[in-house]
Amino acid sequence: MRAIRAIEEADVCILMIDAQTGVEAQDLSILRLAQKRNKGIVILVNKWDLVDKETNTARDFEKEVRNRIAPFTDVPIVFVSALTKQRVLKGIEEALHVYENRTRRIKTSELNEVMLEAIERYPAPAHRGRFIRIKYVTQLPTYFPAFAFFCNHPKHVKESYKNYLENQLRANFDFTGVPISVFFREK
Repeated sequence: MRAIRAIEEADVCILMIDAQTGVEAQDLSILRLAQKRNKGIVILVNKWDLVDKETNTARDFEKEVRNRIAPFTDVPIVFVSALTKQRVLKGIEEALHVYENRTRRIKTSELNEVMLEAIERYPAPAHRGRFIRIKYVTQLPTYFPAFAFFCNHPKHVKESYKNYLENQLRANFDFTGVPISVFFREK
């Protein structure tokens, strides 16, 4: 209950995972709750000094964590040790960077220039012979990144195309660690 209350009040949630046990079900439920509430997320892997390390231990562990938290994998992961204070400040810096990403505002002209080019490269699939044409996009005035795409048939846009647009937003603008909401509205 304290974790849920803390998520409600926070802008960025730092999820601390034990390096010896890995990602557990409770960690995933807290991550999903923060994601559902559109909070910024940073994952800290604690007790990294106790793990026996080989050549690619960190890379393999990070890959395993990203597989467990899929589909939202654009999250910074920092390996820390609270006992030796190793990389704790890097975790805080990442949290500040995620906060900047969460509050980022993009001009409508810049957004349209980039996104309409991506839409032109890969247009929305037609639905029952109706072509879906996206006219323009704008960022909504919310506390988290939310974008409205104005088109002629908003109900018929498929989930896969919504994911494509979200991935294009992430590729062109830095939204690391922040869930993005994409809405379709009628023009």
